[in-house]
Amino acid sequence: MTQARVALLVLLAAGLTSGAAPQGPALVGGAGQVATVPAGPDLAGRLGELNPYLSQAERVRIRDAVLRYSRKYRLDPLLVTAVIEVESAARPGARSHKGAQGLMQVMPYMMRPMGLAGNPSTIEANIEAGCMILAGNIRRLGEADGISAYFWGSEIRGVSYLHRVRAAHERLRGEVQS
Repeated sequence: MTQARVALLVLLAAGLTSGAAPQGPALVGGAGQVATVPAGPDLAGRLGELNPYLSQAERVRIRDAVLRYSRKYRLDPLLVTAVIEVESAARPGARSHKGAQGLMQVMPYMMRPMGLAGNPSTIEANIEAGCMILAGNIRRLGEADGISAYFWGSEIRGVSYLHRVRAAHERLRGEVQS
């Protein structure tokens, strides 16, 4: 499949109807490959497998936010979904013992200066904040360290988180390709 066709599929799957392609680099994630995104219901179904307590409306809302903010911050939506899987198992109300909240386990103090509407556990605000942080990390540090820094912060102390995210990303990619 050509890169142009894959990029078109990404745009169509993300629900772009304006006809204007985003400017800048292609959406990337996981080994720098251009993302292919499952048609909406498949991603929503995967979220339901991770958390069977999500209503269909919540699954769609999470899927739509993942697609919207992945596109906005130039991330592979499957990578964002992998982070959600590892961080919270798709539980919007998840809280860590250190105070991280929501699907992407964002620390409230990280969200305050971002000026986002909502609070750290609001689905859309949490996913946007997580995507903003992840994209900034990847841009500054490269993919592997950027993903690791999402968990560790500025002092990366291991690769287990990176391996878990990459494994989840590969599983999602495999589901899309099958």
